[in-house]
Amino acid sequence: MSNQVTAMPGAQEAPHLRRVLGKWDLVLLFVVAVFNLNVLPSIAANGGVTIWLWMISLILFFWPQGIAVIELAHRYPGEGGVYLWAKEIFGDFHGFLSGWCYWTNNMMYVPTIMLYFVGVSVFVLGAGHQSLADNKAFALTASLLLLAILVVLNVIGLGVGKWVNNLGGIGTGIAAALLIGLGIIVWTRFGTTVTAADFKIPANPRFVLNSFGVICFGLVGLELASIMGDEIDNPQKTLPGAVTWGGVLSGALYIGATLTLLIAVSKDSISVLQGIVQAVSHMARRVGVAWIVAPFAFLLSLSIAGIGSAWLGGSARIPFVAGLDSYMPSWLGKIHPKYVTPYAALIVHAVVSMVLVIINFTFTGAGVQETFQKLLSLAVVLQLVPFLYMFGALLKIASGHSFTKGRYSKATLFAAGASGLLTTSIGIALAFFPAQQITSLLSYELWMFGGTLFFIGLAAFFFYVYGRRKAAQKVAAVAPAL
Repeated sequence: MSNQVTAMPGAQEAPHLRRVLGKWDLVLLFVVAVFNLNVLPSIAANGGVTIWLWMISLILFFWPQGIAVIELAHRYPGEGGVYLWAKEIFGDFHGFLSGWCYWTNNMMYVPTIMLYFVGVSVFVLGAGHQSLADNKAFALTASLLLLAILVVLNVIGLGVGKWVNNLGGIGTGIAAALLIGLGIIVWTRFGTTVTAADFKIPANPRFVLNSFGVICFGLVGLELASIMGDEIDNPQKTLPGAVTWGGVLSGALYIGATLTLLIAVSKDSISVLQGIVQAVSHMARRVGVAWIVAPFAFLLSLSIAGIGSAWLGGSARIPFVAGLDSYMPSWLGKIHPKYVTPYAALIVHAVVSMVLVIINFTFTGAGVQETFQKLLSLAVVLQLVPFLYMFGALLKIASGHSFTKGRYSKATLFAAGASGLLTTSIGIALAFFPAQQITSLLSYELWMFGGTLFFIGLAAFFFYVYGRRKAAQKVAAVAPAL
């Protein structure tokens, strides 16, 4: 496969990118990208019924996602992933919209990771500092500082930036193992107050509905490596095994960690920013190892930094490819002369994320936890739009008259496509139901509907404005030959 990004006639020549990601780099990338401990508290706060939602999502959304990633990466290799796949199968506008939603969702999601980092890292400072997480000035300053550090590391290159991802993956694994291990010790020594009734659907399931969309959102990430397809060493051989390992590990960790959180902390007491550390602190005191909280918080902080680095670096490849295709300003397709990275796209991504954090803190008046939940819910909607295209692509490929088998049979593609498309649609709809941290229903719905329409409208604006430029470039390229 060529080392170059495929560009349309008239677009600037695609630069060479370095293939620095091996199999275990990808496995750790998938673990750190998929298994996001930061979404667990907001899910577990809805009680034991979320375990059933995890199982449903793993079967009906996560398994089809793995099928889609492996099949589409096999048929359409290259840099861009969800952008490239939708473009090849549904046309240029749908490719751009898919990539745009994938990128802009991360403008919302990356700030939530920064806020989560703040909520956890204060435990490293020791007892008495936990209240800093609710201090807007401290949370804003720490979030922007971490974001700046991650941008610099990713501009230097994936050869360096991938080690942030890898350390994050290792930190995630150790933190999850410690959390689950403490939960098992507490359960065997003291039993649990969790009963079968906690796993029943509540009389008022309104808050639980939002969890399903967040769970689907928590399970995305297997497609992330394909966005960096031209930076993977031997992707046709490396990717399928890495997707399988990353998927199995992430699914098992999610269910185990959610159960542990429910055992350790009452669902009514779970903080969406500090729930994981709350659980470890509570269990550690019960078994006499309270000293472990600060090291655990440090490991979890590494994990969160890795998550931020993975999503920042991966999603920034979308505007990079769109810039090469001339659907966005061409300077977004520039690479750093020394580090050979899409530095312009990375910087733009970081700047927009910073602005969104500042706006939410300064102008909405929402608290840190409500800000986190609002950013997360809008990110869920935008993130799942590309998956409508991914699963729709499987159905279109399988129903084609000239179907040829790639990695999977026609029946498997039909089953995965139909299951994934239905689950994704439900997940998007349910994200518009407010979580229990939301204090104003009107403000929340305005944010959700307004934000969704704004970003989709902005995608249409960029596509058609720069689409005309692209058409003019094609004409200019053909004219000399005529």
